[in-house]
Amino acid sequence: MEKIYLENPKSGSELLLDTLANLGVKTIFGYPGGAVLPLYDAIYKQDNIRHILARHEQGAVHEAEGFAKSTGKLGVAIVTSGPGATNAITGIADAMSDSVPMLVFTGQVATPGIGKDAFQEADIIGITMPITKYNYQIRETADIPRIVTEAVHIATTGRPGPVVIDLPKDVSVIVTTVLESLSKGSRVVISTTPKELRTTAAAEMLGISRPTLLKLVREGELPSHKVGAHHRFLLNDVLEYRDKQQEIKREHFLGVRGSLDELED
Repeated sequence: MEKIYLENPKSGSELLLDTLANLGVKTIFGYPGGAVLPLYDAIYKQDNIRHILARHEQGAVHEAEGFAKSTGKLGVAIVTSGPGATNAITGIADAMSDSVPMLVFTGQVATPGIGKDAFQEADIIGITMPITKYNYQIRETADIPRIVTEAVHIATTGRPGPVVIDLPKDVSVIVTTVLESLSKGSRVVISTTPKELRTTAAAEMLGISRPTLLKLVREGELPSHKVGAHHRFLLNDVLEYRDKQQEIKREHFLGVRGSLDELED
């Protein structure tokens, strides 16, 4: 693979933030811990990306998920190793179920301690394998820009979903002047408009069959537009229809109508 040589040496944490900024990420959510302190030092020294501090790792991941759902952009979260990473599991699984484009950085113990029951070590790659589109554990600082770029592409294309990047502490600290280049023709674009879903993905999100979905389109219940002979659905439209159906079910089974404020009155 072709090498890229930097004029000024950079740490793994600086390379990670530079890559995210170049890909259009402007906001990240997180909760600090020992394994990600080098990354937080780098966050403090830059002003291209805004960091929003959560009060718990689960909260940070759900905030990133809500950000992605409401804006159509990539949600990014940072959590520390061990219990910090396992606290993020519910948010990651939810993003997978709801097809939410999300990138979660989990801190990890230094590479010599991986697999040796080091303090606050967890096999987050094995744990998240069933609930992510893909996951990585970075072992070389030079690979950070390539892996982050690939991860963003995976999270935001096709059926969107979460990607986990496990970042050992020593990899985030090591300074390098040599990078692994992207493959030729690699190009990642983070959309600022609501994501589009294909028919199968929209049907899966609603929990219905393709014929039922197309019937909703014909009856004007769910808006879509044609790309050639195929239907495309805006993520926001699908989520709005799903929320409306859930409200109807709630009223039917519980006999509850109106908002909580109205009930309290």
